[in-house]
Amino acid sequence: MDKQEIISGLREIISLYTENKDALENINEQTDFITDLKINSANLVDIVLDIEEKFSISIDNDSMARMLNVKATVDVIESKLAENAG
Repeated sequence: MDKQEIISGLREIISLYTENKDALENINEQTDFITDLKINSANLVDIVLDIEEKFSISIDNDSMARMLNVKATVDVIESKLAENAG
């Protein structure tokens, strides 16, 4: 699974939790969930749970704490997918 596929999957998940549709349409690695997409911290937990389900991975608390923007989230997903593949 490449980076664009992961970002596309993220966009689909995030669309349920953000009202800032303009920022969602222009999502990139620098997009911050809280400041750019106006997602509250409670919804961030829901997003992580949805990511776990969509990508069939398990995200630990340390990784979850880093998932504040798209780049960090993609990095965590790629890392967990690699662990599962190995």
